[in-house]
Amino acid sequence: MNDSFDYAKQKWDRSHKVPDFKVGDLVLLSTLRFNNIKGPKKLKDSYAGPFVIVCFHGTNAAQVDLSGELENRHPTFPVSFINPYQPADKELFPIRNPTPLTIPPVEHSEDVIPIRPQITVYKANLVLNRLFS
Repeated sequence: MNDSFDYAKQKWDRSHKVPDFKVGDLVLLSTLRFNNIKGPKKLKDSYAGPFVIVCFHGTNAAQVDLSGELENRHPTFPVSFINPYQPADKELFPIRNPTPLTIPPVEHSEDVIPIRPQITVYKANLVLNRLFS
């Protein structure tokens, strides 16, 4: 029995890394179990943030100062949901520099194609739209 415990401990120690966060660090939160972020789940970001660590509750939980649409969530998260924030290097990623957007003026044309008239026919639980030319 002790051999199996020792083996499990060795396996755990090989893959486990101790979190090295401090109070005041900027971190990203994993959105894996967030269900209150608007929009399709497929398009949501993997991480939200950056947020500031306010304090720790033991060694495995951190309290984060939340803002934006995450304000209503409980601010304490397990350390496994937190990643360190690393700002993008502006020389390596010049595209990430914020550029002002200029919206071109919309030109209205008098050559508007009219919509073809249609009639809706309800027949035996079917809706048929017929177009007239």
